[in-house]
Amino acid sequence: MRLRHFGITVGNMEESLEFYRDFLGFEVVRQMDESGEQIDNFSALKDVRVHTVKMRDSEGQMIELLYYHSHSRFMYKRDIADIGCSHFAVTVDDLDGTLANLAQKGYKPHCEPQFSPDGKVKLTFLQGPDNILIELVEEL
Repeated sequence: MRLRHFGITVGNMEESLEFYRDFLGFEVVRQMDESGEQIDNFSALKDVRVHTVKMRDSEGQMIELLYYHSHSRFMYKRDIADIGCSHFAVTVDDLDGTLANLAQKGYKPHCEPQFSPDGKVKLTFLQGPDNILIELVEEL
């Protein structure tokens, strides 16, 4: 068994594409608009209309951005201790450079980059678009 992808429901597709594609380096693989009985069944909703963007990183790992045209969305700030998926982590080549680029768009880390106890990585967390908690890791 292996992880296929994980989905992220977004409130603003353009902002999310800029973040995941332009700042984190994910490549857009496929975009599609989905609707119909099959997607209604999968999502347990009625009359779904969703725009989906599949993206991959340099290792082939996938994320899927989903923008629901048909259903109201709400956004809330998640805390890392909340039950459910707490965050996801991405490996970056240059953490300081990535943070500098993100800061130009108003994304601020929770704290200055920290070194792991074993000294093998430097990392921090930040709230991405739609308050998704993301761990940024640079392998040393």
